[in-house]
Amino acid sequence: MALRYRYDAETCRYEPIVVSPRLFVKNTFRFLGISFLIGLSGIVYYNSQHPLLDDVQKLEENSKLKTEWGVIHAQLKKTSRQLTELENNDDRNFRVILDMDPLSSSQREAGVGGHEKASAEIFYPVIRSAIDFSEKIKNRLTVEVQSINELKSTFESKQKQWAARPAIQPINNKQLIHLYLVFGERLHPLLGYTRPHNGLDFAAPGRSPIYATGDGVVIYADGGTTYGNVVFINHGYGFETRYGHMSQYVVSVGQSVKRGQVVGYVGSTGLSGGNHLHYEVLFRGKFVNPIGFFQRDLKNSEYEKLITLGKKDDRPLD
Repeated sequence: MALRYRYDAETCRYEPIVVSPRLFVKNTFRFLGISFLIGLSGIVYYNSQHPLLDDVQKLEENSKLKTEWGVIHAQLKKTSRQLTELENNDDRNFRVILDMDPLSSSQREAGVGGHEKASAEIFYPVIRSAIDFSEKIKNRLTVEVQSINELKSTFESKQKQWAARPAIQPINNKQLIHLYLVFGERLHPLLGYTRPHNGLDFAAPGRSPIYATGDGVVIYADGGTTYGNVVFINHGYGFETRYGHMSQYVVSVGQSVKRGQVVGYVGSTGLSGGNHLHYEVLFRGKFVNPIGFFQRDLKNSEYEKLITLGKKDDRPLD
């Protein structure tokens, strides 16, 4: 080991430097400590400037996940807009047509917010926001499905009601010769005194088909009265129709009939002054003017022609 010297001013000589063991150990630890600090600082600086491979991969994965969450959130917004359109059609169109009340905002928001506590435990705002949004859409969809089922049930009921309502002419325009529009009190052409005329008279050639004006069940089919051969049909929903003076009826009591089905043929049986159909409509047991129940199947020009035919001669045939 090479000796180190220092100049001693008192002796004017270079004296050898003698290092004690304690000082040697102290200097050694000092050197090692400084070296460790320099090395650690270098590592920290390097890592700050050059991320670890795992960290790089995690950053890439996080960026990819954020992009995917963004796409999902955009799809959720699109779904929400489409659901809003369906809800508006439900309330403003379907329910109006079916004469149903629209759903209130409180009904449509029923169940919203039930998962707020669970989503609040999620730290990441993007994920929490998407979960909350999806839960709201899910609850709105549940309410809308229930609403559609209600609409379907009501529509099926209304469909039966519409089919049962008397809504067409009992005599085809091609066979119609004249329509007598007198309804109510009038002078009977055969008996010579005033009595109620509770229907309309459709003059047509003998054996012209007579059609049921709505779905229903035959509750009476017989002859021998002032009606002659007559058929009564119960349509439900408070409606009943009657077809009199037939030459022949072709249905029986208890038989179900459909709108447009032939129930008999024009004749002049009973108290009648010629071939015609005496047609009556009752609603909840009271006679109503049939004219309001069959113009719906006519064009405006055909309806005006029908009224013109009726105004030529208002004398009924029975």
